[in-house]
Amino acid sequence: MTTLDGEEPTGVVGGLYTPPERGRIARSVRDSLIVARRNLIRMVRIPEVVIFGLIQPIMFVVLFSYVFGGSIDVGGQTDPAAYREFLMAGIFAQTVTFATAGAGAGIAEDMHKGLIDRFRSLPMTRGAVLTGRTLADLVQTALTLVVLAVVAAVVGWRVHDGALRALAAFGLLLLLGYAFSWIGALIGLSVRTPEAATSGGLLWLFPLTFISNAFVPSENMPAALRHIAEWNPFSTTVQACRELFGNLPAGYPVPDAWPMRHPVLASVLWSVLIIAFFRTLAVRRYRSAAA
Repeated sequence: MTTLDGEEPTGVVGGLYTPPERGRIARSVRDSLIVARRNLIRMVRIPEVVIFGLIQPIMFVVLFSYVFGGSIDVGGQTDPAAYREFLMAGIFAQTVTFATAGAGAGIAEDMHKGLIDRFRSLPMTRGAVLTGRTLADLVQTALTLVVLAVVAAVVGWRVHDGALRALAAFGLLLLLGYAFSWIGALIGLSVRTPEAATSGGLLWLFPLTFISNAFVPSENMPAALRHIAEWNPFSTTVQACRELFGNLPAGYPVPDAWPMRHPVLASVLWSVLIIAFFRTLAVRRYRSAAA
């Protein structure tokens, strides 16, 4: 894009729009919110995407609560009610992380349809497309958590340490979900089809969520898997939420690993590191993939 005299206009370098330094942050926020609004409108117009996203976690709550509830030892007891409270933080965390696969598939679909190329032709900041997409996914995840918390309350889950600590736990869950959505964005930009993005997203999520303390205590695992589970960022957030919800069963042994002893701090650190690392990679990949 050049002017009549062959010069590139102000704010355009190498054919790419580059906003001036002054107001760049404000422009980036505005562009990201516009893209987020576009994705939220799309979700409203295709409600089955949200509905199907709610069905799976609800099924996990019911199946794990009533099928495995009386057969898993938690803190020296096999009480189904105790296991349901132990379980819910893991289900919440699994729900926000599994949303990553959908985020990656959405970005891959935009790439496949050429929508990303059209966005690049507009005067937008470079990271706004991905930031807007991840923010829209965060809103959908928050809605899913609200519905899931209601279902969990119906099957017997309760918060024991007050509303403020419970809100802090949900905040950690959303932070983890937002962090993992950047992994999904990177995957979506790195594959050719939405189907590949969905498969690639689930491929790493299953070992991450099941080699953890989400569904069974990590102390019951072999030594090698136990160490992985105790340093797993997913396990850290689950442990933090159990503490904040007041859902740790009496007699439940807290592992000696540092993340398990300081789960709230460790959860925040893990999420911030994941966002910083994978957002950088995703934005770089976006620039090269769309070039």
